[in-house]
Amino acid sequence: MLLNFIFVFFIVVSFVFYFYYKTKQFRSTLPIRKKWYTAKAGVALGVFVIAFGLNATIIYPTTVGYIVAVVFILVGAGLAYNNYKRARHEGQYIQEEYELNK
Repeated sequence: MLLNFIFVFFIVVSFVFYFYYKTKQFRSTLPIRKKWYTAKAGVALGVFVIAFGLNATIIYPTTVGYIVAVVFILVGAGLAYNNYKRARHEGQYIQEEYELNK
């Protein structure tokens, strides 16, 4: 029961971060910064999907539930990892882009 609340907490927090970074992406005018916020939002979305998959194992403790949860966890991990790499790469150029566009 406590584990369910922990996963729900991560689901809500990751959704809030996803919404926050998507809002920052739409408000940004610099192209690299837009890509950086998109990647950060993708990391939050990946954490959301992972937490949702882990929560599904608690709510649906059947074979089908476990299969669906594994699919969610794998897709979320791939999404989070790929976007984390993108965010690190594009984060290197944020300051340089800011300096060029003063």
